[in-house]
Order: sequence, then structure tokens, then C-alpha cells
Amino acid sequence: MKEPPALPPLPSALPRPAGERRALEDAWRSPPGWRRLSAVNNVHVGAFYIATAMLFFVLAGLLALLMRAQLAVPDNDLLAPDTYNQLFTMHGTVMMFLFAVPVVEAVAVYLLPGMLGARDLPFPLLSAYAFWAYAIGGIVFFCTLFFGASPDGGWFMYPPLTGKEFSPGRGADWWLLGIGFIEISAIAGAIELVIGVLFTRAPGMSLMRMPVFAWAMLVVGAMILFAFPAVIAATTLLELERAFDWPFFTPARGGDPLLWQHLFWFFGHPEVYIIFLPAAGLVSMMIPALVGTPLQAYRAVVVALAAVGVLSFALWIHHMFTAGLGTLSMRLVSAASFAVAIPSAVQVFAWIATLWRGRVQRDTPTLFLLGFHFTFVLGGLTGVMVAVLPFDWQAHDSYFIVAHLHYVLIGGMVFPLFAALYYWAPLYGGHRLSERLGRWVFGLMFGGFHLAFFPMHISGLMGMPRRVYTYAGDLGWNTLNLLSTVGAFIIAAGVLVFLFDAVRTLRRPRREHGNPWRAGTLEWLPQRDYGVRSIPQVDSREPLWTHPDLVAQVEAGGHWLPGTAFGGRETLVTSRREARPQYLLRLPGDGWRPFMAAIGTAGFFLLLTAEQIVLAFAFGLLAVWMVLRWLWDADRVPPRPHAEVARGVQLPVGAGHWSRSHAWWATILLVAVDLTVFACFVYAHLHVSMAAEVCPPPGAALPSLHWSLGSAALLIAAAALLWRAGRSLSEDNANRQAGLRARVLGALLCAGGAYAIDMLAHSRAGLDADAHAWGATVATLLAYQGLHLVILLAMGGFVLARSWAGLLQPAARSALDNILPMACCIGAQGILGMLAVQVAPRLAAVG
Repeated sequence: MKEPPALPPLPSALPRPAGERRALEDAWRSPPGWRRLSAVNNVHVGAFYIATAMLFFVLAGLLALLMRAQLAVPDNDLLAPDTYNQLFTMHGTVMMFLFAVPVVEAVAVYLLPGMLGARDLPFPLLSAYAFWAYAIGGIVFFCTLFFGASPDGGWFMYPPLTGKEFSPGRGADWWLLGIGFIEISAIAGAIELVIGVLFTRAPGMSLMRMPVFAWAMLVVGAMILFAFPAVIAATTLLELERAFDWPFFTPARGGDPLLWQHLFWFFGHPEVYIIFLPAAGLVSMMIPALVGTPLQAYRAVVVALAAVGVLSFALWIHHMFTAGLGTLSMRLVSAASFAVAIPSAVQVFAWIATLWRGRVQRDTPTLFLLGFHFTFVLGGLTGVMVAVLPFDWQAHDSYFIVAHLHYVLIGGMVFPLFAALYYWAPLYGGHRLSERLGRWVFGLMFGGFHLAFFPMHISGLMGMPRRVYTYAGDLGWNTLNLLSTVGAFIIAAGVLVFLFDAVRTLRRPRREHGNPWRAGTLEWLPQRDYGVRSIPQVDSREPLWTHPDLVAQVEAGGHWLPGTAFGGRETLVTSRREARPQYLLRLPGDGWRPFMAAIGTAGFFLLLTAEQIVLAFAFGLLAVWMVLRWLWDADRVPPRPHAEVARGVQLPVGAGHWSRSHAWWATILLVAVDLTVFACFVYAHLHVSMAAEVCPPPGAALPSLHWSLGSAALLIAAAALLWRAGRSLSEDNANRQAGLRARVLGALLCAGGAYAIDMLAHSRAGLDADAHAWGATVATLLAYQGLHLVILLAMGGFVLARSWAGLLQPAARSALDNILPMACCIGAQGILGMLAVQVAPRLAAVG
């Protein structure tokens, strides 16, 4: 394979065939009319994603207006208490789960390929599936409001309030199952974005040349992979308690309501930074372009992003300072809460320095960015205040916390988002949004925000508690609440003006955007459905500033992959660190499979909530079938092993095996998510074991150790057999399919035997999941292991089917390579689960 040149020759010295552009257009042409819903490339999916997230923003805002109308005057009876509780729960849930996190992923799906110089993200079907699962499930979940079936336990859903005893309806179940699978959608999107950032950058775009937004999404993607499994585990445990009376959170039977808070806030506090860091990345992209100078302290900003991501996982007890925990843990978390302000301040000072060195224009994106600076700094200061333990004990559960939360979230994310919408709007249709109306939008939103939320600091310090639907008129809160209500409606007026301007602008005829901000990053190259005409070679952080003729070069096809090697959709995969070209990746075209898989997934979870078991499993089978269909077609033998991607440069077609493949790394990320969910279940088991008076509880016993060791040996044998199967599929012995199939079958039998041993050992030990939380957590570990056995059997069957069909070959082996990490994951879970069950009673005895 020939090494790529430092910079490709200029287009004038390298004429391209006239049909290359036409072939690109044919390969990437979007379906017309209503069939556009089947499009899977990032341009269309990202636009759908952003529009849907903004819909949920508006819907959650309408709920907030109803709540503020109720609180405008004392002793108001506009809303009944139960209705207010539903609105309060749905407002927080929609804003946090259906707007804040999805909108940052949506912006990333739309912008990142252009910023990275790629034609698309590496798994377009996964992006489309993640979006449609989120959109369909979210809309159905919101519509429960109209049937009186929405949850009313708060967006945090603390037990025991949300247990069957106090929430006997289905509202809590809608929340638990609906939010659970929406988070699965978010994790799918995070895997797509992390792999896209690491593997599909333009040649030459090393890690230290990446746009800051790509760094932000890389950090945030990693945070999602380790934070969101905690809420998936928590919702699973609470739904098991509600559905089967397994007492994880029932103190009378060994459970602990604080277990929910630990799991939920291990997700909940990193989520605040998952929301903020992409916005910070967008700010770091916009300010340099708007003031005409490079970002100051680029490396420090990158380090600060990573530091915030790491420190955020040490802060979950920040939300539990009044829960009666030990003083040592609270002091450590309080110190971490102070420490996280340092890397956040590094970014703020870098932005201020960039503004200082450049020439600031008073256009709408800049106004929103200045408003963001002012508001977010105030929110950060109140965050430092509530990190002080004595102050938090006084202010906790007061309206001071409501004000702090909104200053951080709206100031830290919504204002940068609106700046981004004004800044990047020309990418979609070529037109900027109105500057005159934009100033009105900013004025109304900025002024209305501070009028709405600043008085809440005062009312909170005066003693107004959170989550009350009315209050007496003699407490001194009347004027403050009326001001907050007026401010909320002023914000709504600003959003309404923005929506009017957006619709008006989007209806105008499309044209070339012409880079109106004179930005230096790659997304401002001329973009079409296929992205850029040719993938540029990069040698700086602002390539459009460094090479003013880059636009002409790229448009003339003078860089990488100016056409299509095989008549379909393709992009380059580059090395993780230096972005050297590695291989040509063939991408799937448009189709209905992600849409149908999303319908099946949403239908499965939602129909389970409605207790339509048979119909739910029918939808689940539809989802599985659609996913298997797209996986079957994804791993294709290329027409030839190499393809020309630039004049005189040949690259392999496809990834090779194991760690050379981007798909293998995606499986590793999925395994990391899986193990994190399992770790949360192990933590739940250790938590209730340490809290139990006697462990194991009366009537239960530990399984015999030799049974557990036998199960572990079989799991190790299963992984070893699959590893040998992978080694056997090589260039020299590609025809040994019979031996390969025997090893795969042997691995499946070993895994099944290990699970059978575990079940037999625990049943003989007297396991009872209903009687005590200890038994419930052990049963959960066994059930999770059983689920993975089913997954392994499905993956093994898929590998065997491809082998029998003659499709499992050295050039198309992803199905075989990706089963090994899953088998190792199952083996690790089985062994670690056995250790947890065996060791927990001894830890409890010591404690």
C-alpha cells in the first residue's frame, strides 16, 4: 500500500473524469417525497433529529407555562394537585431526557461529518435507528398526558413514592420502560459518534487538529457510555419491583430507597455535563469564527473538557448531601464539586481571551454567546455555593436550587444552542436567519430568563420549597412568583419569534451558503448529500484559513475519494491518532429497516407497559428481524480487495479482522456499556448485602463453591473456543468451515451449560426473589446472565447461518470477530457475579 502524499496535487495538475461527480450524486441521492423518511445519511437524519428535539423543547416549555400560571398567585386552583404533579414530572422528564441530551446528539449527527471532512458517520443505519426509536417512543410517552396516564413522581422518580403502594397506576411504568429504551437510543448514538470521531477524520486531521466540538463529543460519548447504564439499571430494578414484587427499595424486606438515589445520580450529575460540554464545544467553534482569530489555549481547553468529564463522575453525592450519608464521603464530594469549577473556568477564560484578541461584532450568535457567558458564570457561582455543606443543608429542596439548575442548563446549553442555530443555519438552505428578528429573540429570551429565574434565588432563600403546587398569600413570595411567571411568558414570546423566523427562512429556495462567517473549519466547505466533493487533506486546525484555495481544490475533486469506487456510498477510515488512511469503508444506502426496527423496539417497550404481552413480543421480533437483516447485508465481500482513493494511492476495501476494524471497536464500546450495567447490578447486591442484618437472609444459603467454579470453567472454555474459531478463519485455511462451526457450537453449549449450573446451584440453595432484597439482587444477576445467553445464542446462530451460506470469509468476518468480545463479556459477568455472591456475606460480616 502506497503512503499518502503530504498534500494531494492541485486540481489543475490532476484533472478528474467528468462522470465522477454524477456518480457521487447518483449514489447519495435522497429518496423523494414521503420516502425521505427512509433516508439514513447524516444530513437528513440530523435535520430530523434537531427538529424533533426542538419540538420537545416547545412542548416542555408549554408545560412550564401552565405550571407558572398556577404559581403566579397564591392559593390558585387553576390546576389540581395531581395534574400539577403530572405536569411537573413531564416537564422535567421531557426537558432532560427528550430534549437536552438528544439535541446535542442531533447537532453532532448533523455537523460532525462535515467538521471531520467525512462523507458520513460509519454506521448510518444505527444513527437512523437511534433517531426513530427516540422520536416514536418520545412522542408516545408525551401523549400519555392526554390520557391521564403520565407519571407523577417527579422526573427523578424517587421510591418509595413511585412503588406500587403509592403509585398504583401505570404512569410510573410508562416512565420506567419509556425512558429506559430512550436511553438505549442515546447510547446507540454515542457509540456512533465516538467511532465516527476516532475513525472517520479527514487524512491528516490528527487528534490535536480536531475541531473542539469533536473533542467535546468524544468526551461526552465516553461519559454517556458509563453514565447512562446506571439509569438503565435503576429503571430495571424499579420496574422489576413494581411488576414482580422484588423488594429492592422496600426497607421492610431488606431493600433501601437510597439505592435508587445512588444509581440515579451516578447518571444524573454527569448528565449535567453531558449537556454542557457539547455546548461548550460549540462555543469554542463559534467564537473564533465570529471574531476572526484562532481559539486561544486550544490544548488547555481540550484538557479541561476531559477533566470535567472525569470529575463529573465524582459528584453524584452532591445531590444527596441531606440524605444522611457519612461525613467523609460528603466532604470528598464537596471538594470535588469545588474542583470541577477549575476546568470549567479554564474554558471561560480561553473564550474571553479569544474575544479580547479578535474583533467582536454585535450579530445574533455573538449576542447569545455573550448572554451565555454572563448567565453560565452566575449559575457556576451558585453551584459553588451549594457545594458548601452547611449552605446546601439550608438551600436543598428550595427554589434556590430550581434557580441554580435553570441558570446552569438554560444558560449553559440553551443559549449556546440558539447561538449555534443562528450560526450554522446557512448550512441547511444557504440562508441566514434574520438579524433584526434575531435581536428581538435574544432580548426577549435573555431578559425573560433573568426575570423568571433570578427571583427564585430570593424566594428560595426566603423558604419557598420546591415541588409545591400552591402557597399561602402571607409568606412574602407573591411578587417574586408573579415576576417569575411574567418572565416565563416573555421567554415563550422569544421562542415564538424564533420559530416564525425559522419557518420563514426554511421556505426560501436553496442556494450555496458562501461561508458567511468566513469560518476556518471544514463544515463550511460546499456540502451536499454526499458531503464534500473530495475528502480534504488537513494540516492545520483551521484549514480554510491556512489554505484559502482549499474550497476550489476540494470542489474540483483534487483530494481524497473524489468519486465512488464501486458505485455506492463510501468513505475513508483513518487511524485513530494521526488520521492516516487505513481502508475504504462501503456504507449502506437508504432503506426502511432502521425505521421498522425502531417501530419494533418502541412497540415492544410501550406495549409491555400496557400489558399487551403477546403483541409486545411480536413487535420485539420485528425489531430483531430488521436488525439481523441489516447486519446480514452489512458484512459484504468486496468486489476487489483494493481500490484507488487518490491518484496512485490504493487502499484495502474493508477492515480486516479484530482490532483493525472500526466495527470491532464499536462492539468493545457496547461491551463496556454492558459491563457497566452489570456493575450497577453488582453494586445493588453489595449495597443490600451490607445493609442486611443477616446475610444471606434466613431461608437462603450460598451456593456451593465447586458449582460456581465449574460454571466459570465452562465460560472460559466458551471464550477459548470462539477465539480458536476466529483464528481458524484466515487466508491459509479459509475452507475449514466445518471445524469453525464445531467450535462455535461447542462454545454455545459451554455457555448454556454454565448457566444451567448456576441456576441449579441457586435453586438448591433456596433462592427466593420475593422474600428479601438479597434474593432479588441475586435473581437479577441470574436473569441478566440468562438474557446474555439468549443474545450469545442469537449471535452464534447468526455466525453459523453465514457460514452455511458461504458468506463467512476472511474478507467478510465481522460477525465472527464481534461474537468474541460478547462471549468474554458473558464470561466476565458470570465470574464476577459468582464472586459478588460469595464475597458479599463475608463483607457484611466484617462490616
